[in-house]
Amino acid sequence: MMQQRHSADAGKHEFATSDDVARILGNLDETKMLPILELRPTIADVEEASVWLGGDRDVFGPVPLKGVASRIVTILTADEEEEPPG
Repeated sequence: MMQQRHSADAGKHEFATSDDVARILGNLDETKMLPILELRPTIADVEEASVWLGGDRDVFGPVPLKGVASRIVTILTADEEEEPPG
């Protein structure tokens, strides 16, 4: 019989708390923190979004970001995509 070993990644599949999000993404205001927490992301989702935002897209290759991590990036970059009035 094989014994199950605890993986170092085991905790990454737990839902992220506001402290986890702040630790990974930095301090966010409520307009970004609350929508992210409403997604009920896992720690892995938040870390994936952080890596993608950090410009380390080579890690993912040609595969686009999907799922909850993609939605986190959308929330965090919403202000950047708005055109200034005028």
